[in-house]
Amino acid sequence: MRFIIPLLLLAILSGCAAPGSIRAISEADIMPTIQRSPIPEMLSGVPPVKGKKITVAVYSFSDKTGQRKPSDTTSNLSSAVTQGAEVWVIQALQNVGNEGWFEVVERVGMDNLIKERQLIRNTRDVYEKDMKNGPTPLKPMLFAGLILEGGIVGYDANTATGGAGARYLGIGTQTEYRVDTVTVVMRLVSVSTGRVLMSVATQKTIASHRSGADIFKFFDMGTKLVESEAGFSVNEPVNYAVRAAIEAGVVELIYEGQRKGLWEFKQ
Repeated sequence: MRFIIPLLLLAILSGCAAPGSIRAISEADIMPTIQRSPIPEMLSGVPPVKGKKITVAVYSFSDKTGQRKPSDTTSNLSSAVTQGAEVWVIQALQNVGNEGWFEVVERVGMDNLIKERQLIRNTRDVYEKDMKNGPTPLKPMLFAGLILEGGIVGYDANTATGGAGARYLGIGTQTEYRVDTVTVVMRLVSVSTGRVLMSVATQKTIASHRSGADIFKFFDMGTKLVESEAGFSVNEPVNYAVRAAIEAGVVELIYEGQRKGLWEFKQ
């Protein structure tokens, strides 16, 4: 009898947890995968632009929060958000409207690009100097009419926290949640005039959830003790939330530009 009761309690504990939530990590969980857009329908659902693609440059899209990764126990030197958000901005500009809106020119690695072009010129000057028309000229670089600037301006941890729990006869369950918020601001600047044409701000919540169950009970007048715990937690990646906020900002820039008459949708 003393062995049957603990087994029954363990069965109850397993039933308290969500089905399929407590499992071993499979090989599929650790294999590399292609990260898809968090908002693919919104990104591809933008109507195509009327006329040619718009040439735009992105120099940087930095973390302006200065926030460190939150920790309940020790101080953390890691940044709370990514330091290379410009890669998501460039990818969003390229993919929005089924790749039919923007022609993005390289500016983040401008120094490397100029060095490589100079290397090509020097090589052609040496090995093509005896050609009839001289060394083959290098095609001119594209210049942008617009610059997209901005950054991650806010990371607010623990904007909402809560939980619930219950215990009866040594058997208990509990659940906790926490919500963080990341804020992104981007603006579109005219190169010819330097005027800020428009500015938008987007934010995305980052949800974390933890559930668990436990047993703590004595048997045989306090001489026998059974104790067991089980639980799981789900944390939304911060990088995924930053990308979603950036892509939503790019979509909003397009609709805002259409409302202001900067461009038109193809009918």
